Amino acid sequence: MMNPIMHQLALVKRELWEHKSIYVAPAAVAVVSVLVILTGYVFVKGYEGAVELGITAGQNVLGEAERRAALMGFLVGNTAIYYFAAAILTIFYCLDALYAERKNKSILFWRSLPITDAETVISKLLTALIAIPVVTWVVVIAAHLVTLLFVSLFVEIEGGSAFFMIWKSAPIFDVWAANLVAMLSLPIWYSPLIGWFLFVSAWTKRSPLLVGFLPLVVVPLLEYFILRTTFVRDAIQSRFDQMPLISGDKVIRIFDNHDFGNVSESFSLFDLISVPQFLASPAMWAGVIVCALFCTAAIYVRRYRDDS
Repeated sequence: MMNPIMHQLALVKRELWEHKSIYVAPAAVAVVSVLVILTGYVFVKGYEGAVELGITAGQNVLGEAERRAALMGFLVGNTAIYYFAAAILTIFYCLDALYAERKNKSILFWRSLPITDAETVISKLLTALIAIPVVTWVVVIAAHLVTLLFVSLFVEIEGGSAFFMIWKSAPIFDVWAANLVAMLSLPIWYSPLIGWFLFVSAWTKRSPLLVGFLPLVVVPLLEYFILRTTFVRDAIQSRFDQMPLISGDKVIRIFDNHDFGNVSESFSLFDLISVPQFLASPAMWAGVIVCALFCTAAIYVRRYRDDS
């Protein structure tokens, strides 16, 4: 009998095979990102004299702290678009994960195998919570390396030292580690919505996108006009307020500091995040419980609904 963990790994691998967008989407974002960098290189070639002067000044004037701060900002800024792409990808994946197999009747094949409804739903939840963030993170690392190689080539062509200006100062491992923590924490924080979308995918007969989002707008409005309360709206809005992983006061202090470069030599992105604070957050655990309830409902619906 297959180990339950290996069984789930096999089911998640099946999701990666069936939903190629999980790795195609972030790869497409990476290609666009690199092309933007190349376009910027072609543009600045028209200001070659100023660029050479800037690189020379950067080597002679800027200290290690300033270069580290600039490269950290460059890498973090270059990563933001991947978070947005992963969020959109997760929404569409969850809404399609259980709906598509009923629509194309492949559910009949999977039900002929020794796979329970619970195992199927859990595998799709794990794909949304872990597989999509990890695949996106791997693509981010590859994109960062390619981008830094292009920037290094540009610096060398313009007469600078790529090792001294780029690789010696770039906090790549700090940025990558912090990104992995953030990418794995965000789906947990938004797990109530992920659970809701999976339930909609299992339940609706058509238009999962409309059925998934319409109640998120209509129910808060009805609650306000009928009951004069805002409980549902506040519950949804709380997911989009500051996440407990981020230490907001530290962010304000760091970026309000006019001499940021002088404090950045030992600065790490982990100074801005707190995993214990996140794990101790009642809001996070409440969201996990809501997600579990929606996933339980999705298992029940998948088990007893027969659209064939």
